[in-house]
This record gives sequence, structure tokens and C-alpha cells, in this order.
Amino acid sequence: MPIAHTEYRSPAPIRFGDATAGPSWLGKRVLPTGPQGFAAARQTPPELRNRSIITVDYLPPPADGRFHATVRAVPADVLARSSWTEKCPVAAADLRYLTVGFRGFDGRAHTGELLANARVADDLVTVFERLFAADFPIERMRISSAARLNAPSTGDQNTTEVFACRSVRGHQGWSQHAYGLAVDLNPFQNPYQKGKVVLPELATSYLDRADARPGMALPREQAVQAFAAIGWKWGGDYRTLKDYMHFSASGG
Repeated sequence: MPIAHTEYRSPAPIRFGDATAGPSWLGKRVLPTGPQGFAAARQTPPELRNRSIITVDYLPPPADGRFHATVRAVPADVLARSSWTEKCPVAAADLRYLTVGFRGFDGRAHTGELLANARVADDLVTVFERLFAADFPIERMRISSAARLNAPSTGDQNTTEVFACRSVRGHQGWSQHAYGLAVDLNPFQNPYQKGKVVLPELATSYLDRADARPGMALPREQAVQAFAAIGWKWGGDYRTLKDYMHFSASGG
């Protein structure tokens, strides 16, 4: 697969353990899109070939450094900044607002947030508690707005999330994310690939699944096992495409 080559470099970063601050251009360089609405896959910039970025806290991290989680009805202000509308295939009353602990690539404990279907909320807490105990690193866990979902791609996003009111990529039907029944885990370390389409577009170095790096979902290892324990399927097992980030209750 031919990959466009672009080199992005930043000043010497500040380190915390094995992690560094994100490069200054991260999330800012919009990629041109092709006729099908996707940007072309590109070579991964040197700074991201072993992506290990310090987490910027949005919610207060746990003071004791341990795993904590909450599950509750979705507050109105949270729903307003999510991608949910009345056109989505799940009622707001059937969603739950989760806060869960996660271990960053910086080794520290952080607090993330998710919207999820009420019937899988407790199972997801169990999954993320297992990942925390295994020191499986996650870079960022935030609820995405409709504006972010529809924004032009920069090819470098890495948000772990559940609910996203959108269709299946390349199709008209609703994604399992639109029901709050699927998780995308570290999308950059676990990209989607179908033919020449790679998402995120700069994550091409992570298509080499034999080159195991932190944050990757791999067969018989922590992430895949944690989701399998609650009966969820992994997109890395798909035959016609690979969606390494994707875990879902239905397998779709």
C-alpha cells in the first residue's frame, strides 16, 4: 500500500517516566480528504512510532492512586456536550455516565469518563478495573461531542470511548457505538484497516502487530482477555477488515 510521506518534528519534549508531552502539532494538522471522504494513509511521524504521551487530566486523578469508578444517570450538562440527539437509536435514559480509573502511559493513575448503555455499564467497569490492575496504558478517555466526531481528520487522535452517535464506517446503518455497546480502545495503537483505508491515518506503523508496543490490543493478552471475560468480541478477529481498537457486545 503506497503511503504518503510527511515528517513532523517538535522541539525536545519534557519526559515523565517513559512518556513525553505530545508534539506541538498533535491534533492541529488537518489532512486533505479523498473522493470517499477519507484522508490517505501516511507514514507515522517519528514521534508517534512508539506513541507514549503524558495524559492531560480533564477530571481530577484519584488522590490515592487506586482504581475508582462511578456509574450514574447522565447529567444534563454531560449529555449536552456529547454526540447524543433525539435522532440517536438509544434513549438518553438508557445511557449511563461512567467515571473509571485508568493507567496512563506516564505510569500515573487518571480518571476517565464514558457514556455507555445502561445494560453494559457494570461490565465495562469490570473491564477497566482489570486493565488498571494489569497496568495496561490508556492515553485519553473522554466523551466526544458531535463537533469533534464531524471535524476534519488530523489522523492522530487517540481517545478511548464508548458512545458515539454515528453510522458504521462506509455504511448507512447505526454503529454499535451509537447504542453505547462498543468500545474503541487506544485507536492510534490499534488502528482500523480496510484495503487502503487506515484510521487514524497516521497510525500506519501500528499495522505491524508483530511489533508489540504498550497500549496495543493483542491476542491472548490483557485487553482482549478482559473484554472476552464479559463476552465481548474483538475487531482484530474480523476477516474482511481489521478493527484492532474495536470491542463490542454483539461482535459487530
